[in-house]
Amino acid sequence: MLRWTVHLEGGPRRVNHAAVAVGHKVYSFGGYCSGEDYETLRQIDVHVFNTVSLRWTKLPPVRTGGREHAREVPYMRYGHTAVLVEETVLIWGGRNDTEGACNVLYAFDVSQHRWFTPKISGTVPGARDGHSACVLGKAMYIFGGYEQLADCFSNEIHKLDTSSMCWSLVSARVSVIRSETSLVSYQQVCACIMTSSLCCSRASWDIRQWLCVRECVFKIFDTETNCWLNTPSAQLLPEGRRSHSAFAYNGELYIFGGYNARLDRHFNDLWKFNPEAFSWKKVEPKGKGPCPRRRQCCCMVGDRIILFGGTSPCPEQGMGDEFNLMDHSDLYLLDFSPNLKTLCKLAVIQYSLEQSGLPHDIRWELNAMTTNSNISRPIFSSHG
Repeated sequence: MLRWTVHLEGGPRRVNHAAVAVGHKVYSFGGYCSGEDYETLRQIDVHVFNTVSLRWTKLPPVRTGGREHAREVPYMRYGHTAVLVEETVLIWGGRNDTEGACNVLYAFDVSQHRWFTPKISGTVPGARDGHSACVLGKAMYIFGGYEQLADCFSNEIHKLDTSSMCWSLVSARVSVIRSETSLVSYQQVCACIMTSSLCCSRASWDIRQWLCVRECVFKIFDTETNCWLNTPSAQLLPEGRRSHSAFAYNGELYIFGGYNARLDRHFNDLWKFNPEAFSWKKVEPKGKGPCPRRRQCCCMVGDRIILFGGTSPCPEQGMGDEFNLMDHSDLYLLDFSPNLKTLCKLAVIQYSLEQSGLPHDIRWELNAMTTNSNISRPIFSSHG
């Protein structure tokens, strides 16, 4: 019984950011916010959401102690990717308004909150943004994106062996060309079936394969044979989209939101894909969920999805209009298996029931579920 359980405002107002879940915390890196300065070089910001206290904090800037050390800290950017390898977050790609796109690999030590740049070798991918990334075993794969020097959308797949820190170009005949796609590794959230990753619709299956959805067309890439495979057709399909989110849960793949330029429409629908039946189904969670949006972040923590940020059409513009947009500082929790305690707390909130006789820990949790954060900036329109 899927249910939206928490809605909080006042978090970091971010679009096109990148985030990973580490234990019970979500680390969010950079992103775009209308009205902020992306021409002056400054350190990328790091926000941390605690899924127990339901509170956001912002990590202090790193002391660099000289120009050489400053190069080990990424500058503020958007359109980058973040993946988790053991206790290290790898940040790659993205751009800002002065330096343009970047192809330097940065690493963030979660336990020490320390940045460093690993020594790499091999064929480094060209600088880009709007690409996707995932981890399969000890390898990070990136796909697509807008490559700055080539001035085109890429259809290449690159692999970074995180044991040797060696980049390689995966030789494959790719029929999908797309920016702002995503690779999501089942391996991170569903170890029992040891899955892989998805391009474009951000869902995946099988330890060796990537599933891709673009304008209602499926493509699967086999990472052992480096071949794109033929796929059966599905009768029911979600609308084609970009800039959406996806995650894997209990052997199935879910996508949320996104934008379709052909329809000039933003989405807030939730779909799941069953890889065994090769079928899609629209899911209707209980509770009030997010408004239609794109370029948000989704992270799985236990049985819950943490969804935050993104951008939507300004209210007076309706659900279309790609350029008159409003950036979000909100956060939603989607619980796949809410327990009786959670349902009771939701009833207390919904019906404004008396709380004075409840245990202290329950009152503390109710307060956390209904108290907004206060670190977001004033709202502006966006051109993202």
